[in-house]
Amino acid sequence: MNDREIISLFFRRSESAIENTGKKYGRLLFSVAHNILSDSSDAEECVNDTYLALWNSIPPKDPPDLCAYICRTVKNFALKKYEYRHAAKRNAVTLPLDELYDICDSDSDVESICDTHELSARISEFLKSERKQSRVIFVRRYWFCDSVSEIAKRVGASEGSVKAQLFRTRERLRKYLEKEGAADDI
Repeated sequence: MNDREIISLFFRRSESAIENTGKKYGRLLFSVAHNILSDSSDAEECVNDTYLALWNSIPPKDPPDLCAYICRTVKNFALKKYEYRHAAKRNAVTLPLDELYDICDSDSDVESICDTHELSARISEFLKSERKQSRVIFVRRYWFCDSVSEIAKRVGASEGSVKAQLFRTRERLRKYLEKEGAADDI
């Protein structure tokens, strides 16, 4: 079943919309949440919360890209759960997004940075100029929160090579944002 058909089921308020979404995207949603939380039960809870959120938001929303919409939704649930679980703790666990913080002004609020549409558009423009492998590695790390070892297996490279590519891509992104004047806005 394609995405437009699934969205149509949501608009008709058919419970099979959730079932078909789960069949098509369930493993991906679980993977995104689990990569952030490292806990199967919490990841499953985020996936279920995502299904409920979809049911409540479609309609009136009609996402042009269902996969991106639901991945963003599950990722937001997982990040909120992560933040809640680690709010009182100051441990060494970091999320992949922490690697991007050095690009931004140290006084910035990270959540507002991540929610800024203009910054998202600039990062998208930057990624269009990157080689395919660099884009894949960047998106797998910072959107899907895959580990470096998972990315290395996926692209057939060593972990050291993936880390080096991520570092170089972050540096190019930082320079691109500075050139575009986005570093001042962040």
